[in-house]
Amino acid sequence: MSIRFVDSTGQFVLETADTCYQMKVDEMGYLQHLYYGSKIGQNDMSYPFRTYDHGFSGNPYEMRLNRAYSLDSMAQEFTSFGVGDYRVTSFRASFSDGSRCAEFHYVSHEIVEGKYAIPGLPSVYDNGESVHTLIITLKDFAVNVEVKLYYGVFEELNIITRAVEIVNTGKDIVWLRKASSMCLELPFGKWDMIHFHGRHCMERQPERVPLFHGVHTLSSGRGMSSHQHNPFIILCDRDANEDAGKCYGVMLMYSGNHKTEVERDQFDGVRIVTGVNDDRFRWELTAGASFYTPEVILTCADGLTQLSHNYHRVIRRNVVRGEYKLSHRPVLINNWEATYFDITEEKVMAIAEKAKALGIEMFVLDDGWFKNRNDDNAGLGDWVPDTDKLPNGLDGLIAKINALGLRFGLWIEPEMVSEDSDLFRAHPDWAMTAPNRAPMMSRNQLVLDLSRQEVHDYLFATISGLLEKYNISYIKWDFNRSISDVYSHSIPSPRQGEVAHRYYLSLYKLYDRLTKQFPYVLFEGCAGGGGRFDAGMLAYSPQIWCSDNTDPISRLKIQYGTSFGYPACTVGAHVSASPNHQTGRKTPIHTRGVVAMSGTFGYELDLTALSDEDCAQIKEQIARFKELEPMIHSGKLYRLSRMSDSTHYVAWQYVSEDQDRALLNIVVTNPLANSAPVHVRLKGLLPDAVYSVGGEFECRGAALMSGGYTFPRLTGDYPAVQLDIIRIK
Repeated sequence: MSIRFVDSTGQFVLETADTCYQMKVDEMGYLQHLYYGSKIGQNDMSYPFRTYDHGFSGNPYEMRLNRAYSLDSMAQEFTSFGVGDYRVTSFRASFSDGSRCAEFHYVSHEIVEGKYAIPGLPSVYDNGESVHTLIITLKDFAVNVEVKLYYGVFEELNIITRAVEIVNTGKDIVWLRKASSMCLELPFGKWDMIHFHGRHCMERQPERVPLFHGVHTLSSGRGMSSHQHNPFIILCDRDANEDAGKCYGVMLMYSGNHKTEVERDQFDGVRIVTGVNDDRFRWELTAGASFYTPEVILTCADGLTQLSHNYHRVIRRNVVRGEYKLSHRPVLINNWEATYFDITEEKVMAIAEKAKALGIEMFVLDDGWFKNRNDDNAGLGDWVPDTDKLPNGLDGLIAKINALGLRFGLWIEPEMVSEDSDLFRAHPDWAMTAPNRAPMMSRNQLVLDLSRQEVHDYLFATISGLLEKYNISYIKWDFNRSISDVYSHSIPSPRQGEVAHRYYLSLYKLYDRLTKQFPYVLFEGCAGGGGRFDAGMLAYSPQIWCSDNTDPISRLKIQYGTSFGYPACTVGAHVSASPNHQTGRKTPIHTRGVVAMSGTFGYELDLTALSDEDCAQIKEQIARFKELEPMIHSGKLYRLSRMSDSTHYVAWQYVSEDQDRALLNIVVTNPLANSAPVHVRLKGLLPDAVYSVGGEFECRGAALMSGGYTFPRLTGDYPAVQLDIIRIK
């Protein structure tokens, strides 16, 4: 059993294959956090906690004569509020008597086989592994609020999930103002934090900073998980690297407004609190009602590589769902950077015919296919094909593309509406706009209020209608602006603080209905590129467009940062034109292919404008990707260089699950005159196995991992190399 309770000490022990998590109910009924780290046998980890008078840190009334006992210095699993713990809190609420204090004590617990689910929210699911759930109930009897802490222990995966249910057990309304998913304490040690910031076209840039005294806050209030701050952080030892050092991953499985607070307190303890962003959040909890928080995926590992492997494995097998979870993803051509809005049937068919000749498997028609959509100022909401551009209709175009032997995919942006649209003219109140003020515009579009049931029903009917009427195999679901003017014209004034979260409850429900009704459709998420690249979206869309920046040199760092938490099979990546449309940089098509192969792989350029030489390379790239896809999408990734180093190249490696094959990738990002050769040490091979190295020579795995491999001088415009390493005995 991966979960046990020691009745004599009030201690809970959660164990995975390599880690242990301990907490206990103390003499006052508070749930204390004791330990999270490597396995330590049967040891009770309460022994390091020495109590002493903490000066200005107050004491509960019953312990008023014991000044060594203070909530202000105690490591806790879910914090009280307003009763003497002055650090960042898990919970805030206001009650009918005007009070805002809450104090939670242990009531009971339950250990059950299998994994809990969260009503209305995506969560990691049991995929046949050994999984157990611990539910601990805490309660504040003064205000009649119950808190249920959920722990899912995936023993084989070294993953522990966390979620919280808050229940109003009284008769009066409780107004929730903060409801976090998790509190994790690291009472001892000195830590760095790695987080993943960015902007549009430069998402998930890794930044490593030492924790200072005070609170680090990473959040999004943009109505999506955002380009700016991914809902995922790593805390690690100051000297931790890819191969060693204690590392903790905290990944929130949520696509909306989020907040993570990391506090290094006055006694050098570290507290991490994460969940729904409490800014402008206010939830009416009526008598008997429950509020469920989004899930957190926790892992602890030695070294950043192992931490990434833990996340890659659980996301591939226990987050992503459906027919495409572990199967081949079709190599596609998207027409966006070839045509933008200037679509005609002739242009589309010319690209599609060329795609078929080159071995591409799917054509994706991007923005501009529906009526009144000649730029981004009109048309959103009216998903009716433009017969001026497509005289044979969408069905006629799809029939022609299918006749070539290509599957067909379609771009939509269903959550948005243009003022110049039939939908907005009919239902202006369906858009999020604040009363008595002109709305903030972005891309000249507004956001539909998905918290309204009629909007949800309209979108389901519209999208399912497209999928029922047309032979569509793939949907690219875009979301091209942040949400502002958050206001629902269908919800009473006191409950407007619920709108942002209700939006995502409705969106997840919409995705759930569509993916269940159309399991054969591959959904790709997108939000101006990677603005909603999170585990919540991956529960419904097996892949997400990683960034609108398709420049391969920029993509190296974007994909590098993404790789710490998310596997390659989730990363939408395409070969685009040179010079690149975003940066103007010129790169060889071979280099563009090497970078895009570390994702789902496809093309986004005008195939009809390519040289014969480029077309020949595309044929080779597609054949090679199909050969390498199982290893790239299901194998293990090793980052062999750090993007923050002043090195002139980037190196990364994939190793198959059976360790019989590896792929070493090198891209020179800054060609230097008279430079030292590129030399890398490989990882993840079988030490005693003999490998063929690029067909040049044979070498044991131990030698390649210890002595490394030296490339000849790599010169030119951003040269790239892929080296095959294949076990021969």
